[in-house]
Amino acid sequence: MAYVPGTALLAALVVSCSASTGTGGSAPDSKPGEPTVAAATPGKYSTLRDACRAVAPSTLKDLLPGAAELPEDQQKKVYEGTATVTYDTDRRVGCRWKSEAPDSSHTLFIDFERVVSYDPSVSDDDRAHEVYTEKETAAGLSSPSATPGSTKEAEKQTPPSSEPKANSASHALSGPASEDKNTGKPTGGSADGKSSEGSDTDGGTGGNAGSGDESLLPRTLDNLGDGAFLDDQLTRAGSTAQNRTVSVVFRTSNVIVTIEYTEQPTVSTVLPDSKELQDKAQSLARKLVDNFSE
Repeated sequence: MAYVPGTALLAALVVSCSASTGTGGSAPDSKPGEPTVAAATPGKYSTLRDACRAVAPSTLKDLLPGAAELPEDQQKKVYEGTATVTYDTDRRVGCRWKSEAPDSSHTLFIDFERVVSYDPSVSDDDRAHEVYTEKETAAGLSSPSATPGSTKEAEKQTPPSSEPKANSASHALSGPASEDKNTGKPTGGSADGKSSEGSDTDGGTGGNAGSGDESLLPRTLDNLGDGAFLDDQLTRAGSTAQNRTVSVVFRTSNVIVTIEYTEQPTVSTVLPDSKELQDKAQSLARKLVDNFSE
């Protein structure tokens, strides 16, 4: 029976070696003192919905006047929209609609961008916030302290230009568009587009021309996603025609949504109503936020 203690000793050695090599238990994966990097939280959205189906037909009818009077086959084509060509529909999708009416044409464009962070220490949401802030800054608004008053003060510092600029916030509510939308007559502005000294004319706000309504200036928006801003641009579409584009950009988690709503009147002396376009663009933005929340 002398072999029994030897067997027991051999078994003990095997167990001891297994424990020390990790074959019989869990050993640390990293060396002592080595920092552990936790992966950042992924974004809420991993895919994007079809942009051309994101807007309800009833909303499109309101945003695209004139389309409802078209023959049924043409109506269908207008309301279907045209998808934006993208290389990865899980990262970016868009759609464009256009309608023609006797007195004006309207164009609606929406864009969904899903932001992904490739830095394990930065979450998708944080990276999306950075991208959104860049867009807000490019629009001439500083997050989130920008106010209509501060924007207007910045406009006073900008030298007047003889030609409207597509990316100039000052042309959203000023310039040669200072005339009544119905009569085409000046409303307190001079022929070169400068406001008369001492006047508080908004010139380019359509039905609100001359009211001095600062609420229609480019601005940040409250209670819309995780951050939002509105821009309003009045530009020339040729030698005489002018169009107005209202843009609403908002972020919801790791998705950034851009809405561009444009009206171009048939008669060059008629200006698009800023308030109406802004109200409709904001209404659509709130519907899209609700859709993302579903």
